[in-house]
Amino acid sequence: MREAPDSDSPKSTATGSTAESAVPGSPAGERRRDAGATRRRLLDAARDLFAERGYEGATVREIAERAGANQALLFRYFGSKQGLLTEVVAQGGLEQLRATPPEELFETALRSMLTSSASGTADRSLEVYLRSIGRGDEATGTLRELGEQYQSALAALSGAKDGALRADLAMAWLLGIGLMRTVVAREPLAGADPDTVCRLVVDTLDHLWSAPDSET
Repeated sequence: MREAPDSDSPKSTATGSTAESAVPGSPAGERRRDAGATRRRLLDAARDLFAERGYEGATVREIAERAGANQALLFRYFGSKQGLLTEVVAQGGLEQLRATPPEELFETALRSMLTSSASGTADRSLEVYLRSIGRGDEATGTLRELGEQYQSALAALSGAKDGALRADLAMAWLLGIGLMRTVVAREPLAGADPDTVCRLVVDTLDHLWSAPDSET
């Protein structure tokens, strides 16, 4: 059964313009806002589906349907599913990296993972990483860059020669917590209070940054 185009469909009107760009008498700024809102909905839908199912498990059709948009607009705005993933990661994890002081990064990322099981959370990039890394070459490059930038930021927290190793250990713990809570949903961690988990983990992690090399 043929689907009826929605209001965002690029189907031509009688004047030859697209549905997004032609409402007689509409100011250009209003049309731009409509396009911007559609783009934002596509990003939000992709972020949540990638976090719930992984990159390979989320289809372009599902993303467009959840966003209430036409698939053609997804390709117009992002070029491809991989382009969409790149922007999701850039606006989530990479933006968080730029905006967060290194000494606050681990706790910020941990708290985000502990509270991001509900859709609508701004940054679910580490959930996307957990469910997608190593499961498809198309996504691996983008996600590997995210992991490397987290590792680099965390490595700066220790003046020890093995700072990169300490950062990897911290990342392994962070992702392991995310795996057990959001993917495996193992109790009691799955239902634990985020403040309690953060306190226990961050207090213990402080030793990793300050311990002499011989104790690592």
